[in-house]
Amino acid sequence: MYTAIDLSKYIVSKCIRERQPVSNLQLQKILYYIQKDYLSRGDIAFSDDIEAWQFGPVVPNVYYYFCGFGAMPISIPYDDVSFSGEEVCNVNRIVEEKRILDPWDMVEETHKPNGAWAQIYQEGRGNHKVIPIELIRTAG
Repeated sequence: MYTAIDLSKYIVSKCIRERQPVSNLQLQKILYYIQKDYLSRGDIAFSDDIEAWQFGPVVPNVYYYFCGFGAMPISIPYDDVSFSGEEVCNVNRIVEEKRILDPWDMVEETHKPNGAWAQIYQEGRGNHKVIPIELIRTAG
């Protein structure tokens, strides 16, 4: 299991190296999809909470770590983070698949009716409430 910050640093660095930097909004959705993928395989990618925010699932500590970039692509690579093995292939696959999508399409995708985010957010009544891991696993 990783920390969401270390996983985020890996994702940001990979995307910068490959000349496809991501914004904080994109990063949040990518983290959600990575966690969902791990959960579908009976594992957990990181133990940090994911909350239901207005624009979809958010890992708060990661959001605040990168919030200085606003809506712009994150432009600082991190050399002190590396991952290896089979798990990095799964992470890379998700990053490469999702980073090319329009961020607002990813927001819409995570807002699907009866999905994990929608069940917690409930038109704002659940704003900033934790989305339970089990709900992410079962509802997506």
